[in-house]
Amino acid sequence: MAKSVMVVDDSEAIRKFLTFALRSQGVTVVAVRDGMEALEKLSQNKVDLVVTDLNMPNMDGFEFLKTLREDKEYSQVPVIILTSLSSKQDIETGMKLGANSFLVKPFDQKRLQYELAKYLD
Repeated sequence: MAKSVMVVDDSEAIRKFLTFALRSQGVTVVAVRDGMEALEKLSQNKVDLVVTDLNMPNMDGFEFLKTLREDKEYSQVPVIILTSLSSKQDIETGMKLGANSFLVKPFDQKRLQYELAKYLD
């Protein structure tokens, strides 16, 4: 059964890059622009992993992660934060809210592959 990943990022370039990289590994991708759209799509798509930015319009990644963790159905879905925010406080907040990994943009592709493999293999 193919794995499914939701990519949540307001940058079209990042969404396209991650979609291409994941699909080349046989992963189904649901790409959305922000946390609000992600919550809407989650009700229609079961995902095995979420990769989310933090700095987004409508609902930022922190609020999305908090909402995700409060939902019984999605509380255990692994979440990788992929963001340009890199302060100690941002990282601590993300991890406290339940992120499994925290990667800072610009990111190392090998490190991203490693993180994805941890949760998808």
